[in-house]
Amino acid sequence: MNERKPAGQQTTMETAATRRKGDAKPAKLSREVQARLGQQLRAMYDEVVGQGVPDRFVDLLNRIDGNGNKDRR
Repeated sequence: MNERKPAGQQTTMETAATRRKGDAKPAKLSREVQARLGQQLRAMYDEVVGQGVPDRFVDLLNRIDGNGNKDRR
């Protein structure tokens, strides 16, 4: 299972893991495509954002903040 493969037989993951950051090709989306993606994402998530945080999460966060203040003293 730990056998070494010849250099030409690296798997895709091995090749990607050994590739330098400078070798990666930059994404090529036009401004128009980026704007359209942004509009679609906003349309999908506006409803979720408008719902706010459920009361049980607010209570939990307040309890966590309360415990954190006691630890700081």
